[in-house]
Amino acid sequence: MNDSTYKVETTCRLAQWTIHNLPSSTYRKSDPFKIATWNWHLSVEKNRVSLYPELYRHNPPIASFILRLLTSLPDRKPFARSEIKDKLLANTEGFVWILEAPLPAKFIIHVEFLDLKTATPNGGEPCSIWPSRFLQQNSNAEALNSLGLMLTQDILTDITINTNESDESIRAHRAVLASRSPVFRSMFSHKLKENHLSTINISDMSMEACQALLSYLYGTIKDEEFLMHRLALLHAADKYDIYDLREACHESLLEDIDSNNVLERLQSAYLYQLPKLKSSCMEYLVKFGKLFDIRDDFFCFLQSADRDLISEVFHEVLNVWTGF
Repeated sequence: MNDSTYKVETTCRLAQWTIHNLPSSTYRKSDPFKIATWNWHLSVEKNRVSLYPELYRHNPPIASFILRLLTSLPDRKPFARSEIKDKLLANTEGFVWILEAPLPAKFIIHVEFLDLKTATPNGGEPCSIWPSRFLQQNSNAEALNSLGLMLTQDILTDITINTNESDESIRAHRAVLASRSPVFRSMFSHKLKENHLSTINISDMSMEACQALLSYLYGTIKDEEFLMHRLALLHAADKYDIYDLREACHESLLEDIDSNNVLERLQSAYLYQLPKLKSSCMEYLVKFGKLFDIRDDFFCFLQSADRDLISEVFHEVLNVWTGF
């Protein structure tokens, strides 16, 4: 058997294991594959498919996922599907799916993780590990709270920010903006109009998105605010050279790629030169076969996307099809 026999391909929240030749009575277990903080395994035998994590000292996962069995390329037609909601996977058996008929010799196991939760230490409601783990900082909570109060209560602010909503503005602090962005620091260190007028015009952001940007810079942003404005924040991070915000957006956008957003994220990855996001979007579309699910949207994408990007997509398609 070649090395790919036991290998599971992964990207963001997807995993797939291609079974090339499974004798009817054979038990086969995959190599470990990593999703979130756990290593996982798949196994197959006769009419059974199992999914389970390797357990560590931390809490076992409470998983929601869709498990599909697909015919092999190029068709990738689903012939069985099981959706599981909030299942505690606390032993080595994990989730066992028993099918009515024996498994074919050649097929694809496709797992889409919808959510992964862990129990809280104090025994409260389980909480999702997505998306907050990319925002958690080790900063002192009281210091962050005080910094946030400086913004929300307009304490000694000395700069006005105007957005594309001309009837509203936001007050902020030069020192905070300058410490977080070399572009802002340059504005306030030289004889530029922003420094002279004590005003910054950010005409390419809405008021809400700009508020989210300031909340991030002051360390008070909430998960839902971050998620709602990730693409606008990515644009601001690129424009104002805020490296940590750029990385937070990049990592977060990798976590929840789906059929509704993959083309938009592929465009953003190309525009802002985010290699991991571009690679994950490509894998999602081509290697994991989601391109077939969004044909109409993809044809529209072909009409407007950059020619070089389109060429990369077709090159990836050819690589997958010729290598299978």
